[in-house]
Amino acid sequence: MDKIQLGELIKSIAPEAELKEGNQFLEATVPPSSLYQLAKQLREKEEAQFDFLFCLSGVDYGSDLGVVYHLRSTLFDHAVVLKTRTSDREHPQLDSVTDIWQTAEFHEREVFDLLGIKFKNHPDLRRLFLDNSWGFPLRKDYVDDINIVTK
Repeated sequence: MDKIQLGELIKSIAPEAELKEGNQFLEATVPPSSLYQLAKQLREKEEAQFDFLFCLSGVDYGSDLGVVYHLRSTLFDHAVVLKTRTSDREHPQLDSVTDIWQTAEFHEREVFDLLGIKFKNHPDLRRLFLDNSWGFPLRKDYVDDINIVTK
């Protein structure tokens, strides 16, 4: 499946998706309310079979917090990037995709630990590296006068 066909498939599942042809992968940005269903369909549809989540990253865009998902089909060798973001910096929450791709379990915990994004329906959402005294050190507005070394 080429990028055009992939884009058409994504639009048929999530018409509100914004598509962008990236350097290497097709990128689809969707609202948080559409992410889970799109991800599930990309995994299950016969012509897509995105069975491998090979990267999940949290991003602080300044005004928004988001997550970027890199997906690949090991059967068809095509790939896509899904992006979503929320402007709720006080209580950021997205749907977990751990029931779609088991590898998301660890990556979502990492994003929660470092950026504070909670994943609804995650089976074991708890801090991975830091204790609760830390806050969320990968946020752009993070301040820690004790633990952070500055110039």
